[in-house]
Amino acid sequence: MSTISGAGRQAAIAFILVTAVLDIIAMGIVIPVLPPLIEAFAGSSAQAGVINGMFIALWGLMQFVASPIIGSLSDQYGRRPVLLLSALGLAADYVLMALAPNLWWLALGRLIAGVTSASFTTVYAYMADITEPEHRARAYGLIGAAFSGGFVLGPLLGGFLGEISPRAPFWVAGAMSGIAFLYGWLILPESLPADRRMPFAWSRANPFGAMRLLRSHHELVGLAVVNFLLYFAHHVFSAVFVLYAAYRYGWTAWEVGALLALVGVLDMLVQGALVGPVAKRYGDRATMVFGLFGGAVGLACMGFAPTSLAFVLAMLPNALWGLAMPTLQSLMTRRVSDSEQGQLQGANSAVASIAGVVSPLFFGWIYSLSVGDRPLMPTSGAAFLIAALVLLAAALMGWFVARQVLLRERAEAAE
Repeated sequence: MSTISGAGRQAAIAFILVTAVLDIIAMGIVIPVLPPLIEAFAGSSAQAGVINGMFIALWGLMQFVASPIIGSLSDQYGRRPVLLLSALGLAADYVLMALAPNLWWLALGRLIAGVTSASFTTVYAYMADITEPEHRARAYGLIGAAFSGGFVLGPLLGGFLGEISPRAPFWVAGAMSGIAFLYGWLILPESLPADRRMPFAWSRANPFGAMRLLRSHHELVGLAVVNFLLYFAHHVFSAVFVLYAAYRYGWTAWEVGALLALVGVLDMLVQGALVGPVAKRYGDRATMVFGLFGGAVGLACMGFAPTSLAFVLAMLPNALWGLAMPTLQSLMTRRVSDSEQGQLQGANSAVASIAGVVSPLFFGWIYSLSVGDRPLMPTSGAAFLIAALVLLAAALMGWFVARQVLLRERAEAAE
């Protein structure tokens, strides 16, 4: 455990949660306006779906490359410098995108954002440093709730600012990231003691090297596949949601922002209030599987929703998805040592980033086949229906894999 204790630990947790809120506000602000800005450059909704998918894939590719490097750097030099540099880099990146004159500049901005956003792995490693293993599901739920809180305010503010100017949200996002940097520089303590640090090595820091940690623990491989499927399904929102909402229901940037804020409120309630009690009563395994199944039901309802009201109501079962990520993270962190937490989060992020590369391209392509004068898909909601099947597969696999993890833990405890 970290040398931070008592009031210092509470201050550290508070910083992590506040920083998470500020970072996600900054990212969420641009969500309602980035796809329409791409559409303005591209000329059509179908083409914008493909290009938006490519942009998200670029972001995911940089996450894939950078996340294990950043995770390993945080294992050697500590979590604090990584978190501060990331916030500063994001601030500069949003200014760049605010000034972007064409799609190429926006693409460059997404590349830079992919690198600077990779520090989310360090946020989870920081929390693992200062939290007992048996309390990590609740701790990760708090992080998820903080992310959700930022996601409530970000799209709502972005939708409002987007009605004023499509560039205004980028300027405000840059200011938010700058505030996160200043706040951390003044407040954040280091969580990783010098005697628990691991020297940086490229064999672990490259994305494939980082994933060797997953192969070194048999149970982690299956959980990593569940993680991949979870992120693959989730990218249906980043790839096509804003464009689909405008195409299918005619929603404006403000309406999209308001709905995304509702998603954030529901997710915040689930991760902040439900994860801890539910995981304590039913265990990480059952909680994770139930969350994945609920998300699959919600996505299926979205794909079939005949009206905007039905689509909004589908957010209720979909919110149960928030039970899955904290408990999945908790199951994985219990299988590695304290000195490997940063490497594990880097490996997890690399897996998520692979999903972040292939999933937006896939769903952007599916969306382009689902709309227009001669759609090749039977419904414009096809992307959501496919994502539901992916999440259902994750739930089934998670049920069997997590059982092996629990059996291994019981055998080790009995020895």
